[in-house]
Amino acid sequence: MSDVQTLVDMGFPRERVEYALQVTGSKGVEPAMEWLLAHIDEEIPSAGLREAAGAEAAVAPSASGDESAPAPSSSSGGGGAEGGTGEKSGESTVAKSLKCDDCGKVLKDHSEVEYHAAKTGHSNFSESTEEKKPLTEEEKRLQLAVIEEKLKQKRIEREEREKVDALERERNRIRSGKDMTEAKRRMEEIEMKKIVDQRKREKEEEKVARDRVRAQIEADKAARKARENKETPNKEPAPSVSSTTVSSPTGVKSPPRDYTETRIQVRLQDGSTLTETFNVKEQLSAVRVFIQVKTGIETPFSLMTTFPRKLYAEEDYEKPLEVLGLVPSAVITMTKTAA
Repeated sequence: MSDVQTLVDMGFPRERVEYALQVTGSKGVEPAMEWLLAHIDEEIPSAGLREAAGAEAAVAPSASGDESAPAPSSSSGGGGAEGGTGEKSGESTVAKSLKCDDCGKVLKDHSEVEYHAAKTGHSNFSESTEEKKPLTEEEKRLQLAVIEEKLKQKRIEREEREKVDALERERNRIRSGKDMTEAKRRMEEIEMKKIVDQRKREKEEEKVARDRVRAQIEADKAARKARENKETPNKEPAPSVSSTTVSSPTGVKSPPRDYTETRIQVRLQDGSTLTETFNVKEQLSAVRVFIQVKTGIETPFSLMTTFPRKLYAEEDYEKPLEVLGLVPSAVITMTKTAA
């Protein structure tokens, strides 16, 4: 609410309020109210009042002329007497104020009429010869007390309104904070779900890859066995060695056996063992893939033999098992890769 409206609601005319604010430099309600109470009977040189005064002056002579106009008469003396009476009547009927016909309140000018009509809803007004009396000191004190009470009430209402607004702002802040916390929690849940889904997909892909390697190993074994079974009937028997042609003081020495498979036992780091049969032509890397498929170990590791003690290097994994001397059987130990 503006300062003008506040003072108007207290009962001051709008024109005087605007002028009081102008005189006090628009410093607020209280300086303007003090000026209005100190100059309550003083005329103000505002354009609005000059126009209102001009309108009253224009209305007063017209009304006076209409009421005091003498009736036509053939007697000049009578006419002169009537004319004198008309002048006295015109002087006595000059409007000095305005009066509300609905409640009988005497109003000083048109601005007070407008304010009274807007405040009470009264619409019947007439000019009055009764002059509005200035307020006495007692009336001024009463009016000041009423104004101060209104100011106090408005201050209380403003403080209550500010408290309600502050409480509503705090509620909005708390609600906004809760909304932000809930949104953050939902985002964290979504991110966590994405991570879980990603890990699940990776595990599934790893399982598929291991199954594919396992299936490939089984397929290779089956193919080698089929090829060996197919080639075995076509082999010619090795010529027998006569005791008369090959002899030695210790007797006949039989030729070395031709192995096609070897049995490999793997000792894991936790003490358990794995055993599998491999073709002697397979590389040592096939044993490492077999260990990875069976145990699911993804970290790097190395292989070694104890008797004779040998730690296999990277180039050894490309060599066949028969070349490395791991036939017809061997024990391989799994160790950590040296940093």
